[in-house]
Amino acid sequence: MKLNWRVLTPLIVWLVLVVIPVPDGLQQHSWWYFAMFAAVIIGLILEPIPAAAIGLIGVVFAVVMRYVNANAAQSLSWGLSGFSNSVVWLIFAAFVFSIGYGKTGLGRRIALWLVQKLGNSTLGLGYAITLADLVLAPGTPSNTARSGGTIYPVIRNIPALYGSEPGETARKIGSYIMWTALAATCVTSSMFITSLAPNAAALQFVKTATKIDISWTQFFVGFLPVAVVLLVLTPLLVYWFYPPEIKASKEIPVWAAGELKKMGKVTAQELTMAGLVILAIFLWIVGSNRDITLPYFGSQFIDATAVALLGVVLMIVTRIVTWEDILSNRAAWNILVWFATLVTLADGLNRVGFVAWFAKIASAPLKGIDPIVAMALLVALFFFIHYLFASLTAHTTAVLPVVLAVGAAIPGIPLLTFSLLCVYSLGLMGIISPYATGPSPIYYGCGYISRGDFWKLGLIFGIIFLAVLLVIGIPYLSMIKL
Repeated sequence: MKLNWRVLTPLIVWLVLVVIPVPDGLQQHSWWYFAMFAAVIIGLILEPIPAAAIGLIGVVFAVVMRYVNANAAQSLSWGLSGFSNSVVWLIFAAFVFSIGYGKTGLGRRIALWLVQKLGNSTLGLGYAITLADLVLAPGTPSNTARSGGTIYPVIRNIPALYGSEPGETARKIGSYIMWTALAATCVTSSMFITSLAPNAAALQFVKTATKIDISWTQFFVGFLPVAVVLLVLTPLLVYWFYPPEIKASKEIPVWAAGELKKMGKVTAQELTMAGLVILAIFLWIVGSNRDITLPYFGSQFIDATAVALLGVVLMIVTRIVTWEDILSNRAAWNILVWFATLVTLADGLNRVGFVAWFAKIASAPLKGIDPIVAMALLVALFFFIHYLFASLTAHTTAVLPVVLAVGAAIPGIPLLTFSLLCVYSLGLMGIISPYATGPSPIYYGCGYISRGDFWKLGLIFGIIFLAVLLVIGIPYLSMIKL
């Protein structure tokens, strides 16, 4: 491997931190663990090698050096603990669902059908794109696969129908379509635990830091009013802030109908896939409801991860996917290793006492102000610090445990509300930059949105998304009983 600045920078960060005297209040091994952790995060940002490999290197180094546990066997047990974490397998299983969407053609059919029904006007087309993403979101934890892999290939064909190409003619209709698609997937990414890969890992960090366990249903209900407002307003806001020159699009439904005709009738596999998705959503809702009790099973009769794994088994049995499809899906296995190692590393930061030490220092200046104001400031800080990250996962792992610990140390902050606001912001912050979330580079590179427009719109919509989250989310979450 060629040594370049992407390789050397994490190593230099690690070395500098190691030689710095240990701060008061921390033990030597805790500071060395933080030095290793900081190097891993820098590595995840720069990615000189694949992110999963960087996480694995960090875990193995910590295990060998026995930073977290002086006993060699227990150190190894800690290092492998992420692979037994249920949320890691929930994300893996949900990735298999996305294979089913693509292989059966169900995702493409849903997108084309909505475009056909709502695409008579450009604004209607914006709502069709938003609804298509919403329908796919509960079973597609990768917004890159959902928006970049399913929505984008469909809508990429639309602008050319009106002579709208990257460059001078982009604003005819192409720019509006592309920005709406990105904004919509950022909103839907915050709606479900299973609509964005880092959501489940973030909730595991919440459970570790605050002892609060949040179910699939609680997560959905907690974001619902914010989601409704943003889903209704987003296509319209794009229409106002980034208006298309073409307001009507009568040819688009005709094109979509032609594409659907090429696909033929709905297949038995598509119907089976739709049925399995509906079953999974039903079990996610019912299985996590503490008020529902069944004979033999009792309350909370099935865990969210068990539901997802059941869906995988049923897809294999019904031949929606084959075992070879799963084995060959590099993204699913990559995300399994990536999240398993990051969950472990974040847990280690807490175990060595670094998070508690930092939270005590950082929370001191905030203890004299109103708890709600302090909570809003912390959520805003967590949101906009994402400009420094090219990965939502790296941001979640590096910053969320610390922010949660700081909030928990401030008297009067409602921890459930604060925790949910932080996790909900993960999907929304994907709008702020060309590298903020997986689909961003796709829409940035399509040529329909100029560099200046991308950064300007990212800031505008980032402020709007955060404002709606705080203005609606704080009173709503404080009022309801989840």
